[in-house]
Amino acid sequence: MSIGELIRLLGDGDFHSGQQLGERLGVSRTAVWKQLKKLEAMDLPLEAVKGRGYRLVDAIESLDGKSIVAQLSAEPRRHLKRLFVEDVLDSTNTYLRERFRQEAGHGEVCLAESQTAGRGRRGKAWSTSWGRSLILSLGWRFDAGVGALEGLSLAVGVAVAEVLEAAGAEIALKWPNDILIAVEGEWRKLAGILLEVTGDVEGPCEVVIGIGLNVSLSAAGREAAGQPAGALADRLPAPSRNRLAAAIIDALLMLLPQFERRGFVAWQAGWNQRHAFAGQRVNVIQARETYPATAKAVDASGNLVVTTGEGDLTLMGGEISIRPGR
Repeated sequence: MSIGELIRLLGDGDFHSGQQLGERLGVSRTAVWKQLKKLEAMDLPLEAVKGRGYRLVDAIESLDGKSIVAQLSAEPRRHLKRLFVEDVLDSTNTYLRERFRQEAGHGEVCLAESQTAGRGRRGKAWSTSWGRSLILSLGWRFDAGVGALEGLSLAVGVAVAEVLEAAGAEIALKWPNDILIAVEGEWRKLAGILLEVTGDVEGPCEVVIGIGLNVSLSAAGREAAGQPAGALADRLPAPSRNRLAAAIIDALLMLLPQFERRGFVAWQAGWNQRHAFAGQRVNVIQARETYPATAKAVDASGNLVVTTGEGDLTLMGGEISIRPGR
């Protein structure tokens, strides 16, 4: 019996007795009890009612690979080579990078219920609780060199934003790779995008696109985020992770072949329309230096133009961050 099997049984919102769980999982009630004790530590509060049994306080929709693939449209389904759904990984990005080392990876997608060493931009950790996030990575091989990928993370942001807006969320984008959601009159971080690229400047290269998106958040999860954090469940009733995963995979598998032909310019206007800080005062954090500026638009390469007392500057990603100014 794995902890994942137990969560899938308890996640339907119904009560299950210890005896029923043991029979379904083929283990003793004592073994079930030992696993139940682990759930609170995993930020999965459990409700126990005498005579009825146990259930998770918050119902969890488990990821279902067959359901996700069935919801893809025809063209993306042709591009999808393989879909992996795992219970726990250190990182879905790491998983697909290893697939590339095995001469696979292209057109492959990996999802996980939880990850133990998720990474965000600039080496920051992306913490996740079981079943509360959509943790997704997609691998793609480009014939062009690394230089042709300018603005790809921003184009991915536009594609994901379009999916979320179609579901009914109010979305903005924060340069270079954050997705924000409007909650109680303020923008809160909903998702982050991490691209990891290997290959030559001029020749073929391999890209792993990682997305971590909050579907729901507990109080502990919000506190652990270290910044104003939001979730789809803050604005949408019972968002389906399987439906969301299918829509995002669909959008990305439509985007990537087009991006190789057209570059970021095809998504530039869509990004600028959703620019969270357009025309606003911001603080630019670059290495150990922080300075005030006014954010303008992103250019055709995905670089952010800002205005300072010395004129316009073009920010080119890397180790640069933007924070709201005063």
